Amino acid sequence: MDHDRHAPNDTRFPVVTGELPLCRSICAYVLFRAKGHPVTQSPATRDANNLPASLTKADKVTNTQEAAPRPQVTVRPTKKPAPTTTPPAVSPSPSPSPPSPLTPAQAFDALYGFCAPALVRQTYLLCGRRELARESVEQAFQLAWQRWPEVAVDRDPAGWVRATAYEYALSPWHRFRPRFRHPEPPPAHAPDRALLDVLLTLPAPYRRTLLLYDGVGLDLPETAAETEASTPATANRLLHAREAIAARLPALASPAELHRRLAEVASAERLRAAKPPTVRMAGERRARFWTRAAIAFTVAIIGATALTVRTAPTQYEPPVPPGETVQGVPPRAAPGPLSGKELKLRAKLRSQTANGPERLLPQSR
Repeated sequence: MDHDRHAPNDTRFPVVTGELPLCRSICAYVLFRAKGHPVTQSPATRDANNLPASLTKADKVTNTQEAAPRPQVTVRPTKKPAPTTTPPAVSPSPSPSPPSPLTPAQAFDALYGFCAPALVRQTYLLCGRRELARESVEQAFQLAWQRWPEVAVDRDPAGWVRATAYEYALSPWHRFRPRFRHPEPPPAHAPDRALLDVLLTLPAPYRRTLLLYDGVGLDLPETAAETEASTPATANRLLHAREAIAARLPALASPAELHRRLAEVASAERLRAAKPPTVRMAGERRARFWTRAAIAFTVAIIGATALTVRTAPTQYEPPVPPGETVQGVPPRAAPGPLSGKELKLRAKLRSQTANGPERLLPQSR
């Protein structure tokens, strides 16, 4: 999956610094987070808010430019200047030590703690199943932990995990799993249940486009890039999805009202994500299992190959041709009746003893 398609002003996830992790779509995730979680501003926004009100836009532009050169004036002193006293030397204050860099586990836990609660609610709107929503988010973060060197330097780590969770939640193979064959209990409130039913009747690409644009708050090019579709196709999907919802629920014809109701339905359910250490350990166990399985399979292939090389013939052995019927041979005659001489010999053999030393040692005559 190519994640360089995002806008160039995305914020990298701070892996080697001590800054707070900032996800790409911070404003969008706030809409799906539980109440009471603070949202911090970026340093650039804080600096802009702390500017004095008397500084106008023209002053800001002027202060960034170089001052015009002033005319030089030569001043000749008429008397000897008085000696100046040297101020006492002041020892410089020790500079604050730089913040210690975050470890990969700390960076992962920070990303999970910020994005997982909102992502569970988004995937619930996408698939309509609470257990599948939690499983999709956990699978996405486990894959992110396995590929952490790639995810940590991505422009949008939250978008990387979101795209992976969406793909897992919309997989058509879940319908064959026994635990997902029966529907889950619907939401308690009738308006929430009606909106969720309408969302689940939409095709999966339309549902995902609507959630990204009207729910998460991405713009049209970013939505098209994440859904791997062209911008006109994404716009058509969005329009058709809005028309389908407006036909069933006329009160949600306004995009602002639809956005508000999506946030309410997502926040009404009690969806909890697992703890970050649990997800990390589960991902490590899964990685170890598949690594050992791959090693065992490789050893089995090598053993079978060695056995074949050992038992295979070293030279060419032509196969035995199948038998053919020989023509022109006279048939074998059956034995006829015994002659007189043969009859006497048979009578003599029958009259003698059948055992004893005479049978073993013939008598000389």
